[in-house]
Amino acid sequence: MKVIYFDTETTGLDFIRNEIIELAMLIVEDGRIIEEYDRFINIGKDLPQKIIDITGITDEMLIMEGFSEKSVAEDLKKHLTPGTLMIAHNCQFDLSFIYYLLKRHYPDEADSIVGNLDWIDTVTVLKDRKEFPHKLIDAVKHYGIEEVNFHRAIDDTKALYNVVQAMINERDDLEEYINVFGYNPKWGVSGPKFPFIEYKRQYFNKGMVPPGIILPRK
Repeated sequence: MKVIYFDTETTGLDFIRNEIIELAMLIVEDGRIIEEYDRFINIGKDLPQKIIDITGITDEMLIMEGFSEKSVAEDLKKHLTPGTLMIAHNCQFDLSFIYYLLKRHYPDEADSIVGNLDWIDTVTVLKDRKEFPHKLIDAVKHYGIEEVNFHRAIDDTKALYNVVQAMINERDDLEEYINVFGYNPKWGVSGPKFPFIEYKRQYFNKGMVPPGIILPRK
């Protein structure tokens, strides 16, 4: 089985107008990490200062080390083979950015590329495991994992991999969360509603919920 743990750093929160500046993927096949993919994307314009402050990514880094968006889209198309399980923390966000990147370069294929994959959102899982808050750093602390340089995609991806292993050891029910995304009823679903995802209202819990009342079973 092929699993890709992935994360993006972006120029903002708008899935259509903003852009990915770093894409990282940890590619696992049959339980073994076979590739660490990390690319800066040279977007050809200055970054907002707020993004530089948050990520530590600079204009110079994108110019000197960045790849074209088209080449990264080509890499995505190559790696996102049908049946691959994609895992991200707040997956709706990263999925939306990847979708619109693909849509710019493969307008006729983007929907089938993302639609032929399976998706797990670890925020949705975490909300069934621990009380608020639910950021990646909170998951790392909750499971006693060594902290990384958060807000850099490759480091977040490695942390995510360790979080998922801890989740499996805690209770091995992640398969039930495939293609089920929880959302805060107060805010609704952010970004496009993908037809292959089942969106469910998800409220905060005080801790680990019993197996019979996890979100996918409600």
